[in-house]
Amino acid sequence: MMKQSSFNLLVGSLDKKYKRFLYSDEELILRFQSGDENAYIELVNRYKDRLKNFAFYFLKDDEQAEDIVQDTFIKLYEKKDYYRPIGKFSTWIYTITRNLANTELRKKKRKKLIYLSQFKKEKGDYELPTDEQGLEKDYENKFLIKIIHEAIEKLPENYKSVIVLRDIQELSYDEISDIVQVPLGTVKSRINRARLQLQLELQHLK
Repeated sequence: MMKQSSFNLLVGSLDKKYKRFLYSDEELILRFQSGDENAYIELVNRYKDRLKNFAFYFLKDDEQAEDIVQDTFIKLYEKKDYYRPIGKFSTWIYTITRNLANTELRKKKRKKLIYLSQFKKEKGDYELPTDEQGLEKDYENKFLIKIIHEAIEKLPENYKSVIVLRDIQELSYDEISDIVQVPLGTVKSRINRARLQLQLELQHLK
């Protein structure tokens, strides 16, 4: 398995640790279904960054990822009553985003408009370095993040989706199984194979 510190750096740069909330996601969607518009706003605030990062890994385009997230929240607003409290809200909302991203990818393939694109420039919350050593460390961190991004981009699509959901979005295996619609054992196998491929790709970082 690749060095844990390297992967922790990527996770920290892409997805902040979310504090505990007064209401759970499931409670918020039920409140929204009952007419509480503030509950909808809170769900948007909780998920907009996570969903954008998720969509970006498929589309490789920052603006398109933003559009997908906006479409996701439009669907959430219009189709709120489609949610049933028998599963986690996160599984439901990630599935919407994934389906929208897949639709966009199919459009791009039909139009033959798939190009190599630059990796997203991270906008992490770095403290302002106070000396040259701090500046050097900040540069090294950004360079390492770029290298890991590139390694993830080289993964097959079925490996990339599960490794992003597990090691970056930190979803459970059961949630991932529901989102990608494959058996739990297949999810675990793909994640293990993705990690092995990343280990080989990033072995020079040891």
